[in-house]
Formats: sequence, structure tokens, C-alpha cells
Amino acid sequence: MLEIFVLCVAGFATGALNAVAGGGTFISFPALVWLGVPPIMANATATLTAIPGYAGSAWAFRKDIAAEGALSLPVMLLISALGGLIGALLLTVTNEEVFMGLVPWLLLVATLIFAAGPKLLTLLKGGGLGTIGSVAVVLGVSIYGGYFNGGLGIMLLAVFGLMGFANLHGMNGLKNLMSTMISIVSAGALAVAGLIAWKSAIVLALATTAGGYFGAAYARKITNMKLLRGGIVAVGLIMTVLFFLK
Repeated sequence: MLEIFVLCVAGFATGALNAVAGGGTFISFPALVWLGVPPIMANATATLTAIPGYAGSAWAFRKDIAAEGALSLPVMLLISALGGLIGALLLTVTNEEVFMGLVPWLLLVATLIFAAGPKLLTLLKGGGLGTIGSVAVVLGVSIYGGYFNGGLGIMLLAVFGLMGFANLHGMNGLKNLMSTMISIVSAGALAVAGLIAWKSAIVLALATTAGGYFGAAYARKITNMKLLRGGIVAVGLIMTVLFFLK
């Protein structure tokens, strides 16, 4: 019962945070590790269970989704699928000990980028990368997302800023749509490799779906985004310290 309760709470929080501001993996991944799931399997399971939340949020923002910059929407989705596959394949050949050594650094980088998100988007806004540059940054972030899902949302938002995106609602919707594509391809490859903890995944996925729907429905009603972002950053830093100490 304790395990189910932890997965339900972690899943709902993950889906809601991913829909509103990102950073949900800072909760789902450590929760799975705390419950005894091996780190690489926990990472793969967290990626899989984030899909319903991403998809639900993308559906809620479906009217806002539009491509800006040098790449069309189909091209961006194709690149994200390729990057997600490459990232997943890299994860399957990563040693468990090596991955555990990388985890705190990945969490730290993702947390710092998440914390700097608003200023980063302001600095990058209107940059307007060309076709080659846009392909490079989208592919790079997609590979990261296929390997480690933490902080994917804010990294995608930063990439959109580099590409010259201006519509924030459209950016948020596209972020969720691309996160869905990256996670589907990555999770599919990781499932084939036998890296999904299915019992935990079912409960976590259901809770994440509910959280994603709730988060997307109330995203525009939240007025104190600074406080919410600060809380997510605090969670990320705490998890980073705990993994460094471990």
C-alpha cells in the first residue's frame, strides 16, 4: 500500500508539474529509485510513464501548437523521434555504475537550466537560428531527452527561443508534443531492452495522466509562477545533493 501511495502521489505531481512548468522527473525518478527500482530501469520507467501526461497536456494546448522558425512541425517531430531513439540506445549500453555517476550531474545541469529558464528564454528570444543550427539544437536536446528525461521541457523551451519562437502558449504546447514523441520512441526502445518496471509503471502512468490533465487545465490560472518554479528548483537541488551523497 505504501508503494502504491508513493507512486500515486509522485505520478500526479509529475504530470501536473510537466504540464505547468516542467521538472516532473525530479519527482518520479527519485521516487522509483527510493522504492528500490535500479537507476537505469527507474529512468526508463519514468520516461515511459511521463508519456500520458505529456500527451494529455499537448492535447489541451492543441489549438496553440504551431511551428515557427526555419523548421516545419513534421520535420521537428521527425528529428525529435530520431534523437529520442539515439538517446535510448545510448542508455542501453551505459553501465549501471557509470549511469549512477552521471545522474547527480544530469540532475544538477537540468535544475540549473530550469532555474535560469525565464532569463534564458528572454536572452534567446528572437535569435532565429537557420535550418542547420535548428536541426542541430533540436537533435541534441532530443538525444538528451531519450537518455535522461529530467529537465527536458525547459531545454526544449530554450531551443524554441533560439529558433525564434515568440508565442509562449504555442511553445508550451509544442514542448509537450515533442516530449511525447521523444518519450514514446525512447520508451519503446527501452521496453524492448527489458528496462521497464511494469508493475510500478502502470500505477505511475495512471497517476501521471491525471496530474497532466489537471496541470494543463489550470496552467493559465496560476498567478505565482515564481513560487512554483522556486519549489521545483528546490526539489531538484535536494535530489541532486541526495544523489551526490549516495
